[in-house]
Amino acid sequence: MLAFMGDILSNGPLYESTFRLAAVLAFAAVGEWVAERAGTINISVEAMLLGGHFGAAIAYTESTNFALAIAVGAIVGMLVASLQGYLSHYLSADQFGIGLTLNILLLGVAAFLQPKFDLSTKLANVVEIPLLSDIPKIGPALFAQRWPMYLIYVLIPVIWWLVMRTSWGLEIRAVGEDPQAADVSGINVNARRRQAILIAGLTSGIGGAVYLFGQVGRFESSNIGGKGIIALAAVIFGGWTLRGAVAGCLLFGYVDALRLNLPNILGYSLNSQLLASLPFLATIIVMLIFAKHTRQPRALAQPFIRGLK
Repeated sequence: MLAFMGDILSNGPLYESTFRLAAVLAFAAVGEWVAERAGTINISVEAMLLGGHFGAAIAYTESTNFALAIAVGAIVGMLVASLQGYLSHYLSADQFGIGLTLNILLLGVAAFLQPKFDLSTKLANVVEIPLLSDIPKIGPALFAQRWPMYLIYVLIPVIWWLVMRTSWGLEIRAVGEDPQAADVSGINVNARRRQAILIAGLTSGIGGAVYLFGQVGRFESSNIGGKGIIALAAVIFGGWTLRGAVAGCLLFGYVDALRLNLPNILGYSLNSQLLASLPFLATIIVMLIFAKHTRQPRALAQPFIRGLK
């Protein structure tokens, strides 16, 4: 057992896979964190990831420009978010129903449109950060990745500053805690909630594009496969704090990396169905343990109707 644990802890490719998988989850989770702090459970984060993934693939096929493709992925993610925000916070439709509908809709749209495009994508170049990439084990994992992956290092502090250090962020947190009091103070509650969902669409759309160019290299509608739900679970695991959500992404990324690397580490094959279920099993366990032991925003998932407690 000690030898087995030693092989796992000393395996460099396992750390590299962990970062790549966790980074994709983190793009979705940081946006989901903003949406949930504003009082919205954004189930459609899966659709936003897939929209960004597909939009980036089409844009790169037409332009062969990585930056433009990532920008298009972000725009598509925001378009999905605008539908979620409009239906749930303007027409007051059920947040869960709209989210599930959009997830199914985007899967269908991607499957329908994919044959109409001769998609041609590839992985971005690896960029090594001098000195830092030479750190044993974690250096290659954190500082020798394909360049779109490094966007997460910029995104996390920017989102933290936006929510925790600006007046807009204070209003976002206010509408998630007590929307009626926020409304009395002059804050447009549903507008702030729609804006928070747009942030989630932006970050998730970027995440879908980064997953394409930083990890898989080619589009398949099945690539996202539950990553949005896992990102949502990471926010709950983190107790609706940004650092906790990122820690949750690292945990789920590590479990997913184990699924991919465990047969190579052990030197023999394992049941593929069991390995494929590991990330989702970890998600269920985390939800069972942490969902009742963390403090969520008081108005989470509660629609706002002026004057109605």
